Amino acid sequence: MTDTRSLPLWAGRSMALVGIVLVALNLRTAVAAISPIAAQIGADVPLGAVALGIIGMVPPITFALSGIFGAYAARKVGLERLLAMAIVSMIAGHLLRAAATSYPVLLVGSVLALAGAGVGNVLLPPIVKRYFPDRIGLVTSLYVTVMSLGASIPALVSAPIADSGGWRLSLAVWSVLALGSLVPWIVVIVQHRREKAALEKAVEPPHERLTGSIWRSPTAWTMAVVFGLPSFHAYAVFAWLPQLLVDSAGVSRINAGALLALFGIMGLPAALIVPVLVIRLHNVRWLMLSGLAAFVLGYLGLLLAPSTLTWLWVALVGAGPLLFPASLTLINLRSRTHEGSVALSGFVQGIGYSIGALGPLLVGILHSATGSWTAPLILLLVTVLACAVPAVLVGRRTFVEDEVLPR
Repeated sequence: MTDTRSLPLWAGRSMALVGIVLVALNLRTAVAAISPIAAQIGADVPLGAVALGIIGMVPPITFALSGIFGAYAARKVGLERLLAMAIVSMIAGHLLRAAATSYPVLLVGSVLALAGAGVGNVLLPPIVKRYFPDRIGLVTSLYVTVMSLGASIPALVSAPIADSGGWRLSLAVWSVLALGSLVPWIVVIVQHRREKAALEKAVEPPHERLTGSIWRSPTAWTMAVVFGLPSFHAYAVFAWLPQLLVDSAGVSRINAGALLALFGIMGLPAALIVPVLVIRLHNVRWLMLSGLAAFVLGYLGLLLAPSTLTWLWVALVGAGPLLFPASLTLINLRSRTHEGSVALSGFVQGIGYSIGALGPLLVGILHSATGSWTAPLILLLVTVLACAVPAVLVGRRTFVEDEVLPR
C-alpha cells in the first residue's frame, strides 16, 4: 500500500472507501430481513415460534464463530480476498433463503448470509487501519453509521416488496445489494495484483504468533467484555422490550414498536460522533462510563417508574450502546499493526458476540421463571455495573502486541 499519512481522503484509495461503505450497508440486512415478512414466508415454509427463535439466535452465534475463526482465515487468505469471499457467502445466503422450500434450507441460507456478514464485521476495522490510518475515526464513524442504516432499511421496505412481488423477491433483493459491494473489492484486488507479495507479507509473521497469543492479552479481554456488553443488551432489548413495555408501562403494541424504533435510532448519533471522540480524547474512560450511566438510568426508570417518561427511559437505554462504535474504534487504537488489528478484531468480536447471544436467552428465562420483569431488569443493571472496571481499564493506552509478543 502507498503511504496514506498525508493523502486526502479519496486519493489512491477511493475504491477501498466505497467498498467499506457498501460492505457496511450489507452487514445487518440478513438480520432484519425475515421478521417483517415472517407471516408471508410461513404460508409456504412452516415457521413456528421455535423456528423463528432459532433463526433469531443465528446472528450472534455466527458473528461469534466468525470472530473466532476470521483472524486465522485472514492470515491465510488476505484481508481483501477474504472479504470478497465473505460477500459471495452473503450473496449465496440471500439467494438460498429466497429459493427455500423448507425450513432447513431457509436456516442454511441464513447461516451462509450471516457468516459472511460476521467475517465482514471482523475485517472492516483492520481494513480501515490498512487504508485509512490517518482517518480511523472518520471512516469508522462513516461505516458504523451506514451499518446502522443497513439494519433499519429492511424493516422499512421488506414488507412492501413482499406485498407487491412476494416474499422470495423481498429476500432475494438483498443479494443485489451485496453484489454491488463486491465490485469495488474486485477492483482493489485486481489493482494490487502486482503487489501480491507485499499484501501477503502484511498478514505474515508475527501474525501467526499474535493470533495464537491474543488470549493472553489483558487489553484484549477487557475490550471483549466492553464490546460484549452492548451486544448483550442490544439483542435482549430487541427481543423483549416491546413485551416489557406492554406489560409494565401499559403502552399499546403500536407504541411499543415505536419505542423500540426510538431505541434503535439513538445509535445513529453515537455512530457519527463517538469514533471521532475516541480518536481525539486522551483517555476514553469517561466516555465509556457515560454509556454505562445511560444504561443504568434507563433501566432504573423502567424498573421504578415504567409508565412515567417511558420514552426517556428507552432513549437512555438506546444511548448506552455508544460502547459499540467506541470499541470498534479502539480495536485500531489498541493495536500497532494490521495483523494486530486483525487478531484483536477477531478476538473481541468472537468473545463479544458470544456474550451477546446470552442476552435474550437469560432475560427470557428469568421472565418465564418469575412471571415479571423485575428480575430481568435487575440482571441488566447488574451486568452494566459489572462492566465498570473493564470500561475504566480499556481507557489505558496499551497495545496488544506489547503484551503478547516477545521484545
